[in-house]
Amino acid sequence: MSTATAAATADTHHDVHDTNTGISNTKLAMWLFLATECLLFGGLISTYLLYKTRGNGAVLPTDVFDIPFTSASSFVLLMSSLTMVLALSAVGRGEMDRGKAWLLVTSMLGGIFIGGQVYEFTSFYREGLGYTTNPASSAFYTLTGFHGVHVSLGIVMLMSLFVAVVQGKLTSKNAETVEIVGLYWHFVDIVWIFIFTVIYLIPAE
Repeated sequence: MSTATAAATADTHHDVHDTNTGISNTKLAMWLFLATECLLFGGLISTYLLYKTRGNGAVLPTDVFDIPFTSASSFVLLMSSLTMVLALSAVGRGEMDRGKAWLLVTSMLGGIFIGGQVYEFTSFYREGLGYTTNPASSAFYTLTGFHGVHVSLGIVMLMSLFVAVVQGKLTSKNAETVEIVGLYWHFVDIVWIFIFTVIYLIPAE
């Protein structure tokens, strides 16, 4: 009897921890994906640093920055990491209504950030800074644009979780799904800290 119980326990443990690392295959896949994303953003940031002063006589990104506005937008995005943690905590405790609300708030904060980025890009374009204006502008729009795409994908993931909660498909038993999306969302926020520091806070030489 004890042997059967031990076997059942082993099987359950194997279902939860599918790899030798002690984490599930899905979570491991997300970590590996984020590792490749680090390489991508590392390359984009390096490219911007190389080209940020190459204006070819035209306006540079640093000439049109509205740092107070971008700082406020950045604060909104960073606050979404807190609401993401609250969402995961609520789902883990089985408080699905509260988890659903925090997922929606996180999505809304991400949407506000994207809206601010669209406004910022529109303002820059009106100031004469287009994507092909010079190498500096191309590097700037590529870097921040790629990040914006990642935030948008994160919002889609969050809304998918929200719908899953509404439909009863997401419960505390599969809360790891929320954790995995949370890993992605926190990564996007951390990357923005580096981007904001490199682009907006470090002056061009």
